[in-house]
Amino acid sequence: MSDQQRNERHKKAMEKLKSHVDAKVAAAEEERGLMLVFTGNGKGKTTAAWGTVTRALGYGYRVGVVQFIKGIWECGERERLEQDANLEVAIMATGFTWDTQNRESDTQACQEVWQQASRMLADPEVYLVVLDEITYMLKFGYLDIDTVRTAITNRPPEQTVIITGRNAHRELVAMADTVTEMQEVKHGFAAGLKARRGIDF
Repeated sequence: MSDQQRNERHKKAMEKLKSHVDAKVAAAEEERGLMLVFTGNGKGKTTAAWGTVTRALGYGYRVGVVQFIKGIWECGERERLEQDANLEVAIMATGFTWDTQNRESDTQACQEVWQQASRMLADPEVYLVVLDEITYMLKFGYLDIDTVRTAITNRPPEQTVIITGRNAHRELVAMADTVTEMQEVKHGFAAGLKARRGIDF
């Protein structure tokens, strides 16, 4: 096949692809806040959420982030972005629940930070709310699914919510507009590599 034939074939393929994409874009007419779920056993769920936080802040929108698990750990994204007046971060003070091993205190800490999440989810001025690692709160029974579902369902129509964490509750998956499952193929931690500051956190 000559270069000219390859170029013609490529041009036709790209024209077909463009036509397909243009039709999809034209068919998307509904505009409202979304519900996104980042789940799965792979790395990158919280990182993806912070990326979206950065994007929203870049456009001047107000953003609320509630960290249910890793809040007391160092977080480079939070350190950098908290300087933005449009970002509010609420942290569950107990950190990893497997460190405390105290169901009563963990439940109380979860309920306290959930009050902040509820307020954000009810505020029409907050464009994006991230509920980071909330899936664990449901799994361990610190929050009930009805409470979370009701708050998300009744949020302002322009508000987007991001849920992160492994084993997302089936009802959250069913409610979501977009679900991304991070699949672990290989992880350095399994080979004894420490989490790296500025890369992993």
